[in-house]
Amino acid sequence: MTKRQGDPPVRRAVVSGSTFEERIGYARAVVDGDRVHVSGTTGFDYASMTIPEGVVDQAEQCLRNIGAALAAAGCTFADVVRVRYLLPAREDFEPCWPVLREAFGRVRPAATMMVCGLADERMRIEIEVDARRGPVAAGAGPGLRIEPVDGDAMVEEWRHVHNVIVPPAAMTPDEARERSGRNRLANAYLGDVLVGCSTVRPPGDGERVATVIARVLPAYRGRGIGTALYEEGLAHARVLGASVVETVVLAANADGLRFAGARGFVETERYVLDGERDEWVDLRLAGRPDDSPGAPS
Repeated sequence: MTKRQGDPPVRRAVVSGSTFEERIGYARAVVDGDRVHVSGTTGFDYASMTIPEGVVDQAEQCLRNIGAALAAAGCTFADVVRVRYLLPAREDFEPCWPVLREAFGRVRPAATMMVCGLADERMRIEIEVDARRGPVAAGAGPGLRIEPVDGDAMVEEWRHVHNVIVPPAAMTPDEARERSGRNRLANAYLGDVLVGCSTVRPPGDGERVATVIARVLPAYRGRGIGTALYEEGLAHARVLGASVVETVVLAANADGLRFAGARGFVETERYVLDGERDEWVDLRLAGRPDDSPGAPS
């Protein structure tokens, strides 16, 4: 498999902090191209390394642990294609069905249940999944949602994505709240997982220039999420009457510059703010906003 510049890493490990992973020598999950393999996961709370007694409670904790691993790998339960259930006692399986159906009922992955011994006698269920990260079409895909920021919780989510993507311009909570009062902010979610955000700075007087910025967390790039965010932001800029659309990208963000260039943005200026060392790039969309290309990312 040939790795193109800007693609997700061909292979990387996801660790959860479980002491078992360190002592035995394995990862909670492995991302291999577009495939994600989650190790057999039990009902331990890895923060406290405690485990509940009941099998249903353990199953719920298994799924929380798996959900966290999938999110770190850039996907959700909607991407799961295979699940394996391992239990020491076959009679423990049926009580878990409602919990398992809630996680997988709409996805319908291939599944196998096996009766076998587990590594610790306290463990009553172990779950292993395989997932495949597929493309997410604009406005569609497995649960992609783009929602205007409303309330402090969503502002904080927007701030998190902003600060991950542009750490030199990291905002405080107060700065993010102030930004939400004068710009149109939105967050993108896959299911309930935060994956990106956008900013639309309304046009002012004169040239009617609006700024549209789409940001996607690194683990979720290459799936069309940036395109969906950008097109949704561009549509809002049109509603606001923008005659010109600009964007701004940190020069070190090669993915962001490629994304803007593929959508018809042309560099207009590079600069370093007073007292800083990081270089920024201003770009302007060639032609009117109505004529912008919708090339896939």
